[in-house]
Amino acid sequence: MREIADRLRAWNAANVRYAVATVVSVGGSAPRRPGAAMAVAADGEAAGSVSGGCVEGAVYELCQEVIRTGEPVRHSFGYSDDDAFAVGLTCGGTIEVLVQAGPVPDAALGAVSRDEQVAFVHVLPPGKGLLVVWPDRHHGTTGLADADAVVVGEARAMLDTGKTGRISVRCRDDLDVFVHSYAPAPRLLVFGAIDHAAAVARIGKFLGYRVTVCDARPVFATPARFPEADEVVVDWPHRYLAAEHERGAVDGRTVVCVLTHDPKFDVPLLEVALRLPVAYVGAMGSRRTHHDRLSRLRRAGMPDRELARLRSPIGLDLGARTPEETAVAIAAEFVAARRGGTALPLGQIDGPIHHDGQASSAEVA
Repeated sequence: MREIADRLRAWNAANVRYAVATVVSVGGSAPRRPGAAMAVAADGEAAGSVSGGCVEGAVYELCQEVIRTGEPVRHSFGYSDDDAFAVGLTCGGTIEVLVQAGPVPDAALGAVSRDEQVAFVHVLPPGKGLLVVWPDRHHGTTGLADADAVVVGEARAMLDTGKTGRISVRCRDDLDVFVHSYAPAPRLLVFGAIDHAAAVARIGKFLGYRVTVCDARPVFATPARFPEADEVVVDWPHRYLAAEHERGAVDGRTVVCVLTHDPKFDVPLLEVALRLPVAYVGAMGSRRTHHDRLSRLRRAGMPDRELARLRSPIGLDLGARTPEETAVAIAAEFVAARRGGTALPLGQIDGPIHHDGQASSAEVA
C-alpha cells in the first residue's frame, strides 16, 4: 500500500472509482509478500503490483469486476502443470488475493505516506468494509458488532510489533482477518554486554523486538557474543541513547534494560532514560545497588516522580537463577508493563485474560 498511497489519495480527491487488490497469503516461492497491493481505476489506470508480473493481468480483470459490481472477491493463483502459460506463478509459488472496492480513507492513506503507525484490517471471508486501526483510535467496522472490539485489540497487538499476517478471531470460529501493519518493530535497548544481556537479547528477538546491545567496552561488545542482536554498538550508553532520541529512533514502545550495574555507566544513562517517553526502564542490581543508585540520581537532581518510573531490581520475582531464567523474569515484567497486565497468576484474579481494553469508537474523516 505504501507505494500506491499517494496515487489513491489523488484518485480520492478526483472522485475516481477504483478497486484495490491485496495479497493476504503466500506459499512457496511467491515473488511478493503479504500486504503487497495493486489498484485499478475505473478508467483503466493501474498502480502497484501483487506478483511482479506473473498474474497482474488476471488481477487487473478482477479489479475491474469489483469496480462494476461493488462486491469483494477473493482468489488464489498458483502454477499450472498443464499449461505453463496459464494464469499462475511460474516460480512455483501460490498467492491469495483479496480485491475490494475503494475508497480507502484519506486519513489512513496519509498515515501510511507519513510512516505513522497504522494497520489495515481485511475481513476474511471478504467483507465490503475496511477496518483501519491506529494505536489510539480506529475507523470502520468488521460489520460484526460483537467482533469489533476483539479485532481492534488483536490488530493493535500486531501493529505494536510491526507484524503483518492472517489471524483467527478468538470470539468467532468462522472469522479470520488479515492485518497489514505499517510500523517498525519496537526496540529493545540492552545496555551492558554481559551474559545476562545475551539471554535478554534472545528473548527480545523471540518477542518481536529490534534488539540493540550497547556497551562502551569494545572487548565485550562484539557481534560474535550477541548473535541474536540486530546490532551491537560500542559507545557510552547515555550518549548513544540521547543520540537515538534526537534522531527520532526512540518512542513509546521502546524498552530500556540497564544491566551493567556499574554507577559510572548506570547513573548518566538513567538520567537520560527516565526523562524519555519510553515504555519501560529497568535496571539490574542488588537492593543495596538499587538504593545507592537512587541516592546518586537524587544528588544529580532527578526528582522522585521520574525515579518512580524505574523498575529496579529489574524483573519479576520468579526465583530466577540462570541468565535465561533472569531474562524470562525481565521480559515478563516489561510485557506486563506494556500490556497493562497485573503480573499476578491468572488463577488468582478475575476478569478477562486478554487486556484488549475498550475499542475506541472514534471515527476519522
